[in-house]
Amino acid sequence: MAADNAVERPADSPAGRLAALADERVDHRFKGLPPDAAGLTVGELAAQRRNLFTGGFTTPVLALSAERLEHNLALMETYAERHGLAFAPHGKTSMSPQLFARQLARGAWGITLAVPHQVRVAREFGVPRIFLANELVDAAALRWLAGELAADPSFRFACYVDSVRGVELMHAALSEAGATRPVDVVVELAAGDGARTGARTEAECFEIAHAVASADTLRLVGVAGYEGEVPQASSETVTAWLRRLVALLVGFDEAALFADLPEVVVSAGGSAWFDAVATVFAEIPELTRPVLKLLRSGAYVSHDDGHYKHLTPFNRVPQEGALEPAFRLWAQVVSRPSAEQAFTNAGKRDAAYDLDLPEAQAVRRDGVERDATGVTVTGLSDQHGWLRTTPEADLAVGDWLGMGLSHPCTAFDKWQLIPLVESDGTVVDYVRTYF
Repeated sequence: MAADNAVERPADSPAGRLAALADERVDHRFKGLPPDAAGLTVGELAAQRRNLFTGGFTTPVLALSAERLEHNLALMETYAERHGLAFAPHGKTSMSPQLFARQLARGAWGITLAVPHQVRVAREFGVPRIFLANELVDAAALRWLAGELAADPSFRFACYVDSVRGVELMHAALSEAGATRPVDVVVELAAGDGARTGARTEAECFEIAHAVASADTLRLVGVAGYEGEVPQASSETVTAWLRRLVALLVGFDEAALFADLPEVVVSAGGSAWFDAVATVFAEIPELTRPVLKLLRSGAYVSHDDGHYKHLTPFNRVPQEGALEPAFRLWAQVVSRPSAEQAFTNAGKRDAAYDLDLPEAQAVRRDGVERDATGVTVTGLSDQHGWLRTTPEADLAVGDWLGMGLSHPCTAFDKWQLIPLVESDGTVVDYVRTYF
């Protein structure tokens, strides 16, 4: 991911901005990095190939496995190809332009995002296709989007609509902005009563579609939703909802609600049910135009040791492969007040904790790494981790404790510059995030 100095890239181009990440200076903004690296560029520090454990890094420090990251990128590329799916991984997981670039290089159709700021980050670094999994009604953001679409005819963008009111607000803002290209929209079908966003009934979806047809600033291109919000989700209930989504697409097509399009879009797929998405999308009948079957799973890029470890569809289809957890948070034991208790210097500011607490996995002392037998993380303060230790736990002040994390989305957003580490501890690059 470091810049290729042999290729000249204009500094004001998206590729140039991506390469320029290596020119950022290392300083106090980036926690965990070696203090003696201050003043070096990220590229210069990466070229030193320091060791995470002996190269001056301070704790706490989050490490991203280079090998496991590559494995996960390759696995989902293969999975999407095998099932005839286009892939727009959800970029809100990492908000890392470097990882976006690697996902696109691995065959991704584009990047899914959630809010206008994220779209601006992606466009700054040249992402050519963006799927916004949200209704966009912010007038300032719509003015910016109109300008972006006008400036780059190759830029493809689509977002949700789930209300007539939303359609009206979008149309008013885009008309006032003098939009020269219509904004592509997909009608969002809710996953059920009491679920998150989306129109609750098919009748509402058709009403929204007709409203879009009457707005010359918008263009209806398909349907979408998020099956992860199906109440009491199971293979049966998720499959049933996905079939409703497909039936809605077919109904729109039969009602001639799609304009003269090269293709229509049907999109679903978080990180828990993409196997069901693949199965149901394979059942889509022939329509009047080709169908872009767009999968949006995002947590796969780093996977995790908790929430998604248990929910991943690869548990149900092990013959298709397995994702590997790529994050490990290293903290240091700073207090051992009793035989049953210890404290680390990593807390809520450093670790994902919204779904599960970190999992103690490894202890390092004097260059030797071993399993964290008898060590359990029981709680987090702002800057401390609470540990319970059993008699077999050999833990002392100064030890490094390596922990697996749950929910990658809230791990990435606590770190602006994340070391990319090979299995022997060599840091080969640094992943920049923008939250």
